[in-house]
Amino acid sequence: MRITAISAAAALLLLSLSTSLSAQRPDAQIDPKSLALLQDGRTARAAGNIEAAQDALESALAVDPRNRDAFIVLAEISRQRDLPGKAIRLYREALALQPNDLAALRGQGEALVARGAVEKAKENLAKIKTLCPGQCNDANILTAAIAKGPPVTATAQAAPTTPAPATP
Repeated sequence: MRITAISAAAALLLLSLSTSLSAQRPDAQIDPKSLALLQDGRTARAAGNIEAAQDALESALAVDPRNRDAFIVLAEISRQRDLPGKAIRLYREALALQPNDLAALRGQGEALVARGAVEKAKENLAKIKTLCPGQCNDANILTAAIAKGPPVTATAQAAPTTPAPATP
């Protein structure tokens, strides 16, 4: 009697595990609807319609959050809009899916330079050079961005060079 209850519980456990595993898609298979929305986003961006591109890319990620390319294109749009903090976060999401993505490492490095985090950008450059020995376009682009340095802010330009005289 006891053996029957234990064997029935084990059979039920095996049945539930096999059912849940067969319903999952492999990691490399991205939903085709998400890929179509990614292409719509790229087309809209190329046409200059940034709002429509961003909407399509966010929809692509809602359909399948494993769409690394959608994260990268969204991050590029964020950099284009001078939002390097958001771009860094989006590149981080892409790198969580594929840590050795050269485009994401380069883009994140450029966004880090824009935020003034040059040392962290140099870490990305070192990783790119490890992944891509020899002449690598991504390494060359990031090296140039690091050499150029962070952009000068408007407040730094407007700072007075000499102190104003005190009034009596």
